[in-house]
Amino acid sequence: METQASIRDRVPPGQRLTDGFPVLHHGDVPVYRDLSQWDLKIFGQVEEQVIISFEEFMKLPRREFGNDIHCVTTWSKLDNVWEGVAVSTVMKRVKLKPEAKYVMLHAEQGWTTNLPLEDFLRETTFFGLKHNGADLTPEHGYPLRMVVPHLYFWKSAKWLRGIEFMAKDKPGFWERNGYHMYGNPFEEQRYDFD
Repeated sequence: METQASIRDRVPPGQRLTDGFPVLHHGDVPVYRDLSQWDLKIFGQVEEQVIISFEEFMKLPRREFGNDIHCVTTWSKLDNVWEGVAVSTVMKRVKLKPEAKYVMLHAEQGWTTNLPLEDFLRETTFFGLKHNGADLTPEHGYPLRMVVPHLYFWKSAKWLRGIEFMAKDKPGFWERNGYHMYGNPFEEQRYDFD
C-alpha cells in the first residue's frame, strides 16, 4: 500500500490530485468520420519522409504503459494505464539525419508543440490509443495522441498528425503564447518566465 509521503513525492509542486480526466484544449474538437483519409507524416531532418496510414498504424505492435500525468493548469492524475505504440516501434521506419536534435509535433488545426529529440525518444514516451481500458475519446485526442508523461501534459499533443524533426528548437503554439519551452512539472516550468 502506498503511503501519503510516497504519493506526495509523485505530485509536483503546485499541483492537486484529481480522479477525473479534465478536458482542456484550444479550438474545436476534430470529428473523424472516415479514417481512411487519416495519416501520420514524419518529415524534416529525415533521409526520407514517412507516411503511415491509420490502417498501418493500427497494425503496429502495442503495449501497456503506466504513468502519472500533470497538467499546467495544476491538476495531476496518478496511475494512468494506457495502451499504445512505443516511439521506438515507429522509429524503426525512420532514418534521422545527424542534424536532427528537436521534434515539433503537429496536430489538427495547426496546433504544434516542441520537444528535444532525447525526450521524444525516451522509453516512456509513446503514441496513445487507449486510456484506462477505453478508446480515447475525441476530447482526449482520438484517434491518436502523443504521451510525454515526464513533461506538462500540453506537450502530449492530441489529434496528432505529424512529427517534424528539426536541427534547431522553435516554439510551438502554446510556447509562442507564453508557455515554457520545456515544461518540467517538478521544476514548475509552466510559463516562459518560470
